[in-house]
This record gives sequence, structure tokens and C-alpha cells, in this order.
Amino acid sequence: MKTAIALLPVLAVALFTGCTPRIEVAAPDTPITINMNVKIEHEIHIKVDKDVETLLKSRSDLF
Repeated sequence: MKTAIALLPVLAVALFTGCTPRIEVAAPDTPITINMNVKIEHEIHIKVDKDVETLLKSRSDLF
């Protein structure tokens, strides 16, 4: 009986160590890819003087 009582703590420690969680942090095997399909459109409105507007209309070869 004394040996059974002496083995009880050993058995309890063995049972509890079998239930310890294992956490592992590892890098992935493949590289991380990020797809960014972005379409950017801008509209720019410029307000000009009448003289400049007539000049641009008459001389279309400037731009």
C-alpha cells in the first residue's frame, strides 16, 4: 500500500505533462503575396482667362 501511495504523485505528474499544450511559431513555406489591383483616375479642371482661352483655341499646336 505504501508503494501505491508513493507512486501516486509520479503518476499524477506523468498524466499532467502529457496534457501540456505546445505552441509553435514558424514562417510559411511560400512567400506572402499581396495583390493590389487599383485603378486611379483623375480629372483636372483649369479655369483660365478669356485671352488665354482664345489663344489656346486659335493655336491648337501649342499643346
